[in-house]
Amino acid sequence: MSQYWSPAVRELTPYVPGEQPREQVIKLNTNENPYPPAPGVSEALRNYATDHLRLYPDPTSYALRATLAESYGVSVAETFVGNGSDEVLAFAFQAFFRHDAPLDVPSITYSFYPVYANLYGITLRKHPLNDQWEVDIDSLANASERSGVIFANPNAPTGHAHSLETIEALLKRVTDRVVLVDEAYVDFGAESAVALIGRYPNLLVTGTFSKSRSLAGLRLGYAIGSPELIDGLQRVKDSFNSYPVDSLASLVGIEALKDKEHFKACRNNVITTRERTRLRLEQLGFEVLPSKANFVLAQHPSFEGAQLFAGLRERGILVRHFNTDVLNNFLRITIGTDDEMDSLIEALESLI
Repeated sequence: MSQYWSPAVRELTPYVPGEQPREQVIKLNTNENPYPPAPGVSEALRNYATDHLRLYPDPTSYALRATLAESYGVSVAETFVGNGSDEVLAFAFQAFFRHDAPLDVPSITYSFYPVYANLYGITLRKHPLNDQWEVDIDSLANASERSGVIFANPNAPTGHAHSLETIEALLKRVTDRVVLVDEAYVDFGAESAVALIGRYPNLLVTGTFSKSRSLAGLRLGYAIGSPELIDGLQRVKDSFNSYPVDSLASLVGIEALKDKEHFKACRNNVITTRERTRLRLEQLGFEVLPSKANFVLAQHPSFEGAQLFAGLRERGILVRHFNTDVLNNFLRITIGTDDEMDSLIEALESLI
């Protein structure tokens, strides 16, 4: 550790992203979309006037927010965009969860949450998943004094998603603090809580263009919530970086939102391949958790997760292995193209 680091930096345990390999492999470890973005994105890139690069972008990202608002049936005042949903989440942690009370969160969920909590001095109160590997909504709702509630729906890395009715039941019981529903994977079969925004001013829904919109390399994320919550995010953003979304990203994001048919086709392809892959994994003896995301979490009763991970890596296939006590035997497998998933199954057949 460096003598120049502040005490807060010394205590940090940074988030570890999935491996980004330099060699040619089948990459099923970071939940990217296997299909290209909407055709309008390529057209926008070809026609982008590079002279715009000498000018600052619109700090409010109004055009992108207006298109986002139209897509979700909300007002522009109820939208926020940032440099990936990770940045939006970071702003939300600062804006809403820094109270003298713990933040309620599932014990198994997106691993960036504890990183943000540590960075901003927020105590986490972790709630175990139930015996079906589902986020325990009753436990989250029953907790005592809190700084807020956050959970991913569908959850990561388990893939389970709660219904809109279940989420509303939580909101009826938690009214004093912000409830943040992280919907990074919602488009692959789950119900969005955006429909509840108008009735619950403490609900904030976050999402990303990285997964179902195939724009992971661009870095665009968003939040939808009541104007007072959006104002809170804006205050944090403008105290940190007034221009997190560049003009090219806004243009591309608009084109991705406009092409609804391409979006539906890609999403449906991923869902179909996910169910096909689940059945084939089960035929090989894997236990596969039900998933509404673009990945599955699976374990084999006769083989350690680390062993299978290494064997797949040797065969040029990357999946995600979590070296934790609870998840050590599981592999999280991103859904790729049918050809990529065929290669995965063939490799697993050779291993087991």
